[in-house]
Amino acid sequence: MTQRLFQKNGMTHFFSVILVTAVLFVSAQHTALSQNGARKTSQDHAAKIQEALALAHKYRQFNGTVLVAENGKIIFKQGFGMANMEWGIPNTPDTKFRLGSITKQFTSMLTLQLVEQQKIKLDGKISDYLPDYRKDTGDKVTIHHLLTHTSGIPSYTGQPGFFENVSRNPYKVDEFVKKYASGNLEFEPGTKFSYNNSGYFLLGAIIEKVTGKPYEQVLKENIFDPVGMKDTGYDHYDTLLQKRAAGYTKTADGYRNAAYLDMSIPYAAGSAVLM
Repeated sequence: MTQRLFQKNGMTHFFSVILVTAVLFVSAQHTALSQNGARKTSQDHAAKIQEALALAHKYRQFNGTVLVAENGKIIFKQGFGMANMEWGIPNTPDTKFRLGSITKQFTSMLTLQLVEQQKIKLDGKISDYLPDYRKDTGDKVTIHHLLTHTSGIPSYTGQPGFFENVSRNPYKVDEFVKKYASGNLEFEPGTKFSYNNSGYFLLGAIIEKVTGKPYEQVLKENIFDPVGMKDTGYDHYDTLLQKRAAGYTKTADGYRNAAYLDMSIPYAAGSAVLM
């Protein structure tokens, strides 16, 4: 650094050399102390995280894998419990899990990318993009309503018997929208918040309609590939995926195998997987 300084400025007073050297020396000492302090703080945080998660696992409140980053650096990663309880295979930092509703953040990002490209408007209506959608609702509900869970459209996962009677069956997007994401409004759009899977399913359908590509392809091309997310993708039940965790449901009597769910059902509301 001092060498570049002198090359740039040519002749410089000797006093300046001493001063710059002193500043650099003090700065280096401060950086080393700061790094040591940061390292100790990170170690303290990691120890507290380990303690909290070990306790949660002991009381059956957590079974999975955790990765924590601080200031862009990984300070903690560890698996707790079993990825496959029947075979006694433990969770590890590279165990593959379904991401569930974290998929919604990717769907939101795809939607806003299309807004930025002026292919979608936040105040645009469902009917603007899905012309076959029921007009009375489609002319009222905006993209903003879908993104913010304020559409008033009934969430399909809240329908009585949905998981028992519907969730095992594969559906095409248009077919599912018509049958399960087009119910009568529960409230006037924009007047209430109600967590809603139907809204994000509809956003996936709109993304497909606007781009002319399957949601899965848009997800890969517009997010996963550009940012180098090589270990994340759209889940397919029949794909052979190394180190995939089995799914479980926790009950009062312990864990049991989770019921089969066809991944066309969660779709843009929940079908991403950490691969």
